[in-house]
Amino acid sequence: MKRAKLTILASLAIAAAACNAPKQAAEKPFESTVVNADGTVTFYYKNDNAKSVQVDVQFAGRNDMQKDSASGIWTATLGPADPDMYPYCFVVDGVSIMDPECCEWFPNEGFKNSLLDIPGKGGALIHSIQNVPHGDVHYETYYSKTLGCYNRALVYTPASYNNSADSLPVFYLISGTTDTEEVYFKVGRMNYILDNLIAQGKAKDMIIVLPYGNPSKLLPQGSNIAPMPQMGDLFGKDFINDLMPYIEANYRTINDRDHRAIGGFSRGGNQALYNGLSHLDKFSYLCSYSSFTMTNIPGVYDNAKETNDKIHLFWLGIGTDDFLYGTSRDYLEFLDGKGITAIKEFTTGKFGHTWMNAKYFLGRTMPMLFNPEASAKAMAEAQPAPKATGNEEPFTPGVMARLFPKPIISPEFLGNDSVTFRFKAENAKEVLLEMDMSAPIQMTKDTAGIWSVTVKSTGICYNFVFDGTKTADPQNMYMAYDGGIKRSILCQNILTDKIIKFPPITYKTAENGERYAVCEPEGISGTIKTIKLEAPKGSDFESWFKILRVNEMVSGKPYRLVLTNHGSKI
Repeated sequence: MKRAKLTILASLAIAAAACNAPKQAAEKPFESTVVNADGTVTFYYKNDNAKSVQVDVQFAGRNDMQKDSASGIWTATLGPADPDMYPYCFVVDGVSIMDPECCEWFPNEGFKNSLLDIPGKGGALIHSIQNVPHGDVHYETYYSKTLGCYNRALVYTPASYNNSADSLPVFYLISGTTDTEEVYFKVGRMNYILDNLIAQGKAKDMIIVLPYGNPSKLLPQGSNIAPMPQMGDLFGKDFINDLMPYIEANYRTINDRDHRAIGGFSRGGNQALYNGLSHLDKFSYLCSYSSFTMTNIPGVYDNAKETNDKIHLFWLGIGTDDFLYGTSRDYLEFLDGKGITAIKEFTTGKFGHTWMNAKYFLGRTMPMLFNPEASAKAMAEAQPAPKATGNEEPFTPGVMARLFPKPIISPEFLGNDSVTFRFKAENAKEVLLEMDMSAPIQMTKDTAGIWSVTVKSTGICYNFVFDGTKTADPQNMYMAYDGGIKRSILCQNILTDKIIKFPPITYKTAENGERYAVCEPEGISGTIKTIKLEAPKGSDFESWFKILRVNEMVSGKPYRLVLTNHGSKI
């Protein structure tokens, strides 16, 4: 047993060193964001190679930074800003990159932003990490027969789940367009919001499931399985036929419509309403945050009494400054015209279509979920939609194309272990590809300003270097989590009919607020050894899971893994 333990630890340490090899040389760290006493925020960024740098932050837009010639550090002071979480990035010579000094970022299929957390006084914000019992967040990998490959989901279980045999209701919560399944955890802070509400006696204990809303992206490139023509069909088939049965087989859930809720933000709100209204035999609590859905769902809108009788909570919220406000308002007016009761809530001053609104709406609706008295009272007080002013921005295909332009495909897997990498940097004079354990590779630029190179895959992690500045691949949603320059993970999904039950990675929050993770073996009898894996300095415990996939390595083996950051007291 000791030999096996040492072998696993040695192999993992070697792999970790290889993945972290091409990082920038370590420098004395500094705070890249400082919240000042007057509520303004000063941003700091060091880059001796950049000719121009801007900071783009949600509360202030894009602003120029000034370089100090002595230190080489670029700075800008913006605001003041209200306490909340704000995405931001640096724009270096026209290319958006994450803050290399910030270890928190916005998980996304495309853009890569860092996260600025401005705390409220005394931890007063609803998403703050407060001194209350904390639930766990489980990273699950499940086999989808719909897709013919594996899919992912996150599952929150409240603090009471580990100390009781009770079954709980389930809230399925879906993120927006180009978001990954992690966003309601990493940005939406759904776990801390519910922890706080439960501790205050304002919300029921419940399980929350975070699906991945764009499963077509998981299909191997060149696959003949294409997304269904009607939005939500491919997601809906995987969700109803694969994910829900998996959750109900592996968690203590109450499996009836009175104990299931579905909600989501942006595209996820559309998917939640569409799948919820299409399956009122399965769901009775429906929430849409900054969205709307189709008006032609059979048997729903033209049967108002039956529909109203089936829905305990029909809640829709949106900001009046959201680009979807006009279309969302039209949908609310449509519901009124059909005689379908829906709660309508509007905000201003939260920067429109943002996760500030998503967190706020979540805090507003959670107290009503699985609470028949509270939901009935709210539904009885529902008001009609506001009248149109004529100034609402129409949501058109052109708006969608502007917000979500056609993505550049990178990495593109070509077969025979060949991979093409692409990166847009129109003004760059040189772009290099850095991969594990190999020398930098020159890339070439086309007339559209897109640099590319095709190579044989030789590593796990990679990044680009444009005119001396390192950056992750903005088109790759698989990220290596560390405290320095972020890198992308080379990850290719494959079609398979081999069904393996991988043990989940469970994220925990210690009493001191420190995060760590545990991987528990399943179906193992006898002695179980605990192995603590501490991330290398400058990295993060997520590297053990997302880069090295240790849960797959120990599947079926008598090891309990505890994954921590460097210097952890866990």
